[in-house]
Amino acid sequence: MPSPWILPQATTRMIDGTLAQRLALGRKIWTLRSGYAFLLPGFLLFFLFVLLPMVYSLRISFFDWNPVLPERSIFLGLSNYARAIQDPIFQRAVINTLSYAAITVPAQIAIGLFVALLLDQPLRGQTFFRGAYYLPVITSWVIVTLIFEYLFNSQAGLINFLLKDVLGLVQRPIAWLADPILTMVPINLLGIWKGVGWSAIILLASLQAIPREFYEAAAVDGAGFWTSLRHITLPLLRPTLVFLIVVLVIGGLNVYISVLLMTDGGNPLDLTHSILTLMYEVTFTRLDFGYGAAISYLLTVFVFVISIFQIRMLQRRVEI
Repeated sequence: MPSPWILPQATTRMIDGTLAQRLALGRKIWTLRSGYAFLLPGFLLFFLFVLLPMVYSLRISFFDWNPVLPERSIFLGLSNYARAIQDPIFQRAVINTLSYAAITVPAQIAIGLFVALLLDQPLRGQTFFRGAYYLPVITSWVIVTLIFEYLFNSQAGLINFLLKDVLGLVQRPIAWLADPILTMVPINLLGIWKGVGWSAIILLASLQAIPREFYEAAAVDGAGFWTSLRHITLPLLRPTLVFLIVVLVIGGLNVYISVLLMTDGGNPLDLTHSILTLMYEVTFTRLDFGYGAAISYLLTVFVFVISIFQIRMLQRRVEI
C-alpha cells in the first residue's frame, strides 16, 4: 500500500506544469517591465479622470444628490431612470438625437465615398483637394456653428436671402432657428459638412489598399465602373464602412456643441434638445445631479448596445 504522503505521479506532473507556467508568466512580465512602466502613468490618469468619475457618477444616479452635503443625499434607487424614461422632454431629446444620427451618418458615408472615389483618380492638384475636403474636420465646432447660425438667421441670413430675394422660392424669410423641426435642418447640414472630409480620408486610404489586379481582371471580363464598384470595391470596403458606421453613430449620439449653440440650450420650449444638452441643463442649470447622471448612463447603455451590434458585423467574412 503506497504511503499517503506520496503524491501520485499524474498529480506531481500537474503541479510541475502549473509551476512552470507561473514561472514562465513571471519571466514574461519581468521581460516586459519597461513597457508596463511606460503604460502605468496612462493607466493612472485613466483611472483617476475616467474610470473613477464614471463609477462615482453611477452612484450619484441612484440618489437625489445634494452637491453641498453629499451625506444628506436621499437614496432613490431606480427612480431617476424611471423618471427619465417617462419624461416627455427626454423622449423628445432621444428622438432628436436618433434623427440626427440617422440623417448625418448615411449622408457622411455616402458623400465621403463619392469624394474618396474622386480623389482616388489621377487628377491634378490631389493634395490641394484632399486638404480642402479635410479642412472642415479640423475647424473648431464653435466657429463653424456660429457661421451656420448666421447663414440660417431668419432676419439677415444668407440662406433666406438666396431663397427669397435671389431665387424667389419663398415669400417671407423662414424662421429656421425658431421652429423645433426646422432647427434640425442647419444642425444636420452642419454635422454632414463637418464629417464628410474625415470619412473621405478613411475611405480613400482603404481604396488605395485594394489590389489593382482585381480591377484589371474585372476589366478583362468586361466589367464597367458600376459593376466593379458593386462586386469589388464595396465588398472590400465593408470592414472600413462598418468601422465608420460605429464611430459616426457614437459621435452622432453624442452631438452637443452645435445643438447647444444653435438652440440656445433647447429652445423653443425644450423641444430641440439632444440627450447631451438636456443632460447638461438638468445637471448644471437645474442642479439635479442624480437625474443628469441617470440620463448619461441611459445614453451609455444605448451606445454600448448599438456598438456591440455593429462591431459584430465586422466578424463577417469578406467575399467578392
